[in-house]
Amino acid sequence: MPDTGLYMSAHPLLPAALNAVATASALTRSVQSVRDDVAGHTKDDRSPVTVADYAAQAIISMILRSQCNEHLIVGEEQADALREDDHAAIRSAVVTIVQRWRPQASEDDVLDAIGSCDHDGTAGGYWTLDPVDGTKGFLRGQQYAVALGYISNGAVTLGVLGCPNLPIDTALNPAKPDPQGCGSLYAAVLGRGAWEYPGADPSETPLQITCPAWTPDRPIRPCAGVEAGHSNRSATDDLLDKLGVEADPVRLDSQAKYAVLARGQADAYLRLPTSTSYVERIWDHAAGSIVATEAGALVTDITGVPLDFTQGPHLTRNRGVIAAASGLHHRLIEASQAIGLT
Repeated sequence: MPDTGLYMSAHPLLPAALNAVATASALTRSVQSVRDDVAGHTKDDRSPVTVADYAAQAIISMILRSQCNEHLIVGEEQADALREDDHAAIRSAVVTIVQRWRPQASEDDVLDAIGSCDHDGTAGGYWTLDPVDGTKGFLRGQQYAVALGYISNGAVTLGVLGCPNLPIDTALNPAKPDPQGCGSLYAAVLGRGAWEYPGADPSETPLQITCPAWTPDRPIRPCAGVEAGHSNRSATDDLLDKLGVEADPVRLDSQAKYAVLARGQADAYLRLPTSTSYVERIWDHAAGSIVATEAGALVTDITGVPLDFTQGPHLTRNRGVIAAASGLHHRLIEASQAIGLT
């Protein structure tokens, strides 16, 4: 039986990260459940995800600052626009949501917490955060993720991935919302494996997850993104055709795809570049990639080069992402070369 005690003590920042992501997952789920009301109040159809983004970033920033010494954060959101008068309704909604979890927090506290997530990725150790990864999935009431990773000397050493709508039951369609309303929570520590928390509760004893090796005697089960702007669908189809894959990819938003791969529900996650100029951002991959790799999957760009987290907020030395089970990953790289992607 895996030594969960050894795992829990493997990284000093793990307890704070779990608390932060679990809290933000509950917070964002509460906003998603009333997204029509939020949109009506603010007169903006996209305002629910904006409120959830800012509020989740604020609460994670507050928790990390209060519970651990490491609180440099490369975050997706900045507070400047939120301070403007024409964003008063959004600002008020964000503060109200945060105060449900931190009643003592003032408006300035909330704005300062959001604004402090502006590190440039040059320190030896820092967090990278996507408070709501998969904005359109959030707005549709489907999959999104709260993704928090810790980077030390250019390597992701810790990742916590909250998937508030992802069913933990792998017999269910991962693209559909969790009928139980619990979602899923994953964490990985470099060299210590990847783990799933029953009921998405960080106080529960975690269960280790693995991505089984793929063998040619079974069909390939791919997953990919929903949004065409995030991955080249035509190239994805060509690559899968090259390998004789007949099944369409399961399409879902966010880094939840990394979790689906890590727990053995899919064999590959493809994010192929839409243009030569597009560069991936670290907050879109840090947490998910370590969950997948610690479960036994391989994660590289389309040329087979590992993701390089030494270049600040962007993966400037990489093109796209191919994440897959061992036994299959090299075939996908070879196929990408054969169809001229590299």
